[in-house]
Amino acid sequence: MMPAKATKKTKNNEAKDNCLIIKSAHAEARVWVYSPTIIRVNISKKFNEADESFAVIQQPQANISVKEKDGLTVVDTGALVLKINPQSLQFNFYTADGCWLDGDYERFGTVWDDAKWSNYRKMQPDARFIGLGEKTGPLDRRGQAYVNWNTDAVDYGPKTDPLYKTFPFFIGLHGKETYGLFLDNTHRTYFDFGASTDHKMYWMAADGGDLNYYFFGAQGVAKIIQDYTWLTGRMEMPPLWSLGYQQCRWSYMSAKEVLKVAGKFRKKKIPADVMYCDIDYMDGYKIFTWNKETFEDPKAMLDELKQLGFKLVIIVDPGIKIDKTYKQYDDGIKKNYFAKYVNGDLYTGEVWPGRCHFPDFYRADVREWWGKSFSALTEPGVEGFWNDMNEPAAWGQNIPPIVKFGDKPLSEVRNVYGHQMSRGTYDGTRKLLKGKRPFVLTRAAYAGIQRYSAVWTGDNTANDAHMLLGARLVNSLGITGVSFTGVDIGGFSGNPTPELMVRWNSLGVYTPMFRNHAMIGTVRREPWEWGRDNETIIRKDIEQRYRLLPYLYSAFYQSAQTGLPVCRTLAIEHPFDFNVYNEAYQNQFMFGDNMLVAPAESVAKKVKVYLPAGNWYRFSSGEAIKGGDVVKADAPLTDLPVFIRAGAIIPMQSVVQNTAEPGDGMLELHIWDGPQATEFTYYEDDGATYDYEKGAFYKRTISFDPAQQLVTLSTVEGTFTSRFKEVRMMMHHTDGHLKKHKPSELTNEPMVLKC
Repeated sequence: MMPAKATKKTKNNEAKDNCLIIKSAHAEARVWVYSPTIIRVNISKKFNEADESFAVIQQPQANISVKEKDGLTVVDTGALVLKINPQSLQFNFYTADGCWLDGDYERFGTVWDDAKWSNYRKMQPDARFIGLGEKTGPLDRRGQAYVNWNTDAVDYGPKTDPLYKTFPFFIGLHGKETYGLFLDNTHRTYFDFGASTDHKMYWMAADGGDLNYYFFGAQGVAKIIQDYTWLTGRMEMPPLWSLGYQQCRWSYMSAKEVLKVAGKFRKKKIPADVMYCDIDYMDGYKIFTWNKETFEDPKAMLDELKQLGFKLVIIVDPGIKIDKTYKQYDDGIKKNYFAKYVNGDLYTGEVWPGRCHFPDFYRADVREWWGKSFSALTEPGVEGFWNDMNEPAAWGQNIPPIVKFGDKPLSEVRNVYGHQMSRGTYDGTRKLLKGKRPFVLTRAAYAGIQRYSAVWTGDNTANDAHMLLGARLVNSLGITGVSFTGVDIGGFSGNPTPELMVRWNSLGVYTPMFRNHAMIGTVRREPWEWGRDNETIIRKDIEQRYRLLPYLYSAFYQSAQTGLPVCRTLAIEHPFDFNVYNEAYQNQFMFGDNMLVAPAESVAKKVKVYLPAGNWYRFSSGEAIKGGDVVKADAPLTDLPVFIRAGAIIPMQSVVQNTAEPGDGMLELHIWDGPQATEFTYYEDDGATYDYEKGAFYKRTISFDPAQQLVTLSTVEGTFTSRFKEVRMMMHHTDGHLKKHKPSELTNEPMVLKC
């Protein structure tokens, strides 16, 4: 092993085309500018000239401006200044007006130990850190340390690390400055935000690969998220049905049981859109097969589900059973599609089907084969695809490091296996569905997964701590560009109390993916299993979700356009407000632009809520509350504390039993009075196809002028015809009075409504 050494004195320094190259005795640094607020730094002892990324979809700018000043090499983008010490290969980033943002710690900088490297960075006394995606612990990562190594984290706890996903992107804050850093390295990586130092530095490291990071210098957390999602891609519009209530279980054991549960939703008039099939729908757990006895006629089942207004989502795992009578196994063997040991022998691991081989999803031809195999599921009518066990997981949780996927060792690409599996699933099912949007869900992921899939937070547990942790996980995933995410409502393992089930369901209303799921052997979780009174509460909350769908779908459109998540930690809008990081309030979040949700434990009767500066309303009662302080809010099981920002515009609809129902044609515009003018971008499309990419959408700006007490709807953009025929103003006043206006015909021309 080579002793750890810092970089030596620079040998040469040149700007070549769009890249600055600085060479030293032990490493070479390369610098690119991707935008005025994004600079890439790559330091390596041996560059891979292919320079591929699973996450980044943009290219650097054509030119880079470099000058020498006071012995430093300076890159100036107009918005961001990078100063490089060519003697020590240390990098420091500044705003255009000279404010220091972040940079290498002067004592160490970057250090190598054979293939491993570690990078030490200066930490300010008031520094905070948010992000890293699916990580347990507090909102503020300062004083915490994490490892990125995608893991099947069975029965994980509130402090377990690592979990299922890798998002090596964080946002740092100090003084009034913000910056972001994305370490695009798929090896096992480490982040220590001062947990093991004297608060002078923080550090990151990797077991291999390059120190390859993108630095974001925009000021404002929201702007950094927009830049990061520009770099790594943004989500497409999801199918509308996937935003409805989803009912899942390991397992509904037969087509008869699936249809029975779906029918009971309709009989009891509890809105729902999605049923799931877990692993027991398959023949011997073989992917792309159906159990011939219990699911003997998949198309008939799916046709009946369609009549009931349900879609079906089914699970797929990567393990291909070793079985010479099994088509996917036979194809994989003949075409050399599976992972191997370094000596060329096929790797075999055990999962649900028994002894299995694992596809090499890093190859385009393997992903294409995988995607085409979904025809066995799409032909009967399946439109949702749940990718599980893709860390990859095998019994024992310890796939040997000598396993290779093509020319890539497991140590290099484990963290991106689920990402590539999801990519193959998305590409294949999008083609097979012939213009319909697939719903793809994955457990394991890497940065950029939002281009292909929604995610959920894995095998959580039925307790209050997990419910509150789930809110933080969803909000943290939102920081890293993943807007479409959720948790297993009620907890995957264990048995929730009725109170926990009711409370968790009410929180699910304000979670992007609203899925009830539980493991085999646990109590039944369907809404009617909790007694008549609790069923009534659960139904009311699910109905609220469906009433909010016009607001929620517009929030997803905002995510698709800007990268801003649907669920937003308060740190996005209030990054320098100490209260948002307080343990008592760190679980709170904004649901879209205008709704603040305060998660509460199931046994809580009251809960302390921090309302940021401004005026607010209690959603349920209309009570007006002055912000900038902590309030003690009532929190009965019938009323989760949710607050509306003054001036908010929230479009709502009448209750429907599923998203395919036309409803009564009435769009309700709820306006909460406030002192300042506000606006809201309202968006519709058919919710099912990609026609919106060709202009078949319906978009208009809704504006509220409190001085004139007028609401204005702009001219409609797009060629889609709204599903609503009339619009009704619902004016919420500061005295708690709700004024319901008479309906007006909804036209495509500008409309002015008097409050």
